Amino acid sequence: MTLKTKQVQDYIRTIVDFPHEGILFRDVTTLFADPRGFRMAIDQLLHPYAGERFDKVVGLEARGFILGGAVAHQLSAGFVPIRKKGKLPGKVISEEYTLEYGSAVVEVHDDAILPGEKILLVDDLLATGGTAEAGIRLVERLGGEIIGCAFIVDLPDLGGRKRLEAMGMEVHALCAYEGL
Repeated sequence: MTLKTKQVQDYIRTIVDFPHEGILFRDVTTLFADPRGFRMAIDQLLHPYAGERFDKVVGLEARGFILGGAVAHQLSAGFVPIRKKGKLPGKVISEEYTLEYGSAVVEVHDDAILPGEKILLVDDLLATGGTAEAGIRLVERLGGEIIGCAFIVDLPDLGGRKRLEAMGMEVHALCAYEGL
């Protein structure tokens, strides 16, 4: 009998009809809770960037904070959170983006990234790409250079990868799922 080596997606739980009917929610908290799965995910997120120097890792709220902190530690880089409006205490710059129903705003401290710094953007999931695009725009407004965008899960049917690639971004995802 041959034992199958676990892959990242083997640690991800799917929850049917969350947050509403018809959605298959890809829950990465089960991946984070498993030490081997979490280590595997961090290592695989970093793999394409071996030998690359980064000044900062940007994590998108909220699961991107968990990944971003671990990735930044491995890279010996700083970590910068991009948060929902009103969550950061200092002076910020803001970027509005559209959601399925309405719009939202994300913010970053105006001194978090210096001009010319090399940045890796991370988050758990790439769907439509709206939040990631807003995060990229914030980094670019501060003069940072995005070297790559890394995600655990890509939902290609929602077009986020194409949206970011159209902006000239390199996109790396560990696994992909069809549908919503």
